[in-house]
Amino acid sequence: MKVKVLRQLYPGSEPYWEEFDYDGPSENSIAGVIDYINFRDDIVTSDGKKTTRIGWECACLQGMCGACAMVINGIPSLACETFVRDIEGDEIEIRPLRKFPVVHDLLTDRTCIQESLKKASIYIEKYDPASEDHEHQYLAAKCLKCGLCLEVCPNYSTGRKFYGAAFANDCYLVSSRNKDKSKEIQKEYGKHFGNACSKSMSCMDVCPVGIPTLATIGKLNRGKFK
Repeated sequence: MKVKVLRQLYPGSEPYWEEFDYDGPSENSIAGVIDYINFRDDIVTSDGKKTTRIGWECACLQGMCGACAMVINGIPSLACETFVRDIEGDEIEIRPLRKFPVVHDLLTDRTCIQESLKKASIYIEKYDPASEDHEHQYLAAKCLKCGLCLEVCPNYSTGRKFYGAAFANDCYLVSSRNKDKSKEIQKEYGKHFGNACSKSMSCMDVCPVGIPTLATIGKLNRGKFK
């Protein structure tokens, strides 16, 4: 298979494509494909030019940390959970997430996800439950902050006041666990999500842990925690 990778040396530099040959096992994940290319003694492109190792980020390689988020054949995905055997055709195209600043190659800066929570003060502070909706609380709390939902969202772009699905799920968690703070969180939810979400629900399509964000939106829009 041919593996095309959109590379970028440093923030602000011009991105460029490089193509590599892959003849490893089909059971490999895309993370495994990148490792396969990187761990050769001499890294060369398909046309025989020497190049450097592909920069990317990983931690658990088990779909639990969200670090290896990237765009694979046009679909925002985790590299560790996307497998060669499931790729249609004989080409794999890999590029970094497009809605976050590129640090190097496939490594992006997703600090804005945490910063949005800090700006809106989305913290439980104390546990004083307004609801014991344990099943949905558990599902919402599985969010990896990987950024895939923001990458695919038609309403999100860096620098806007719309913070996306990851923010909405955390608003629900705080509202349901601290009834004294729920009114304040409802306002932040409306300002940074509720008033701008077009309900495409593409966030649910790409979420690697299957968070039912539509249910979260329904609970918050009903204002059951006010």
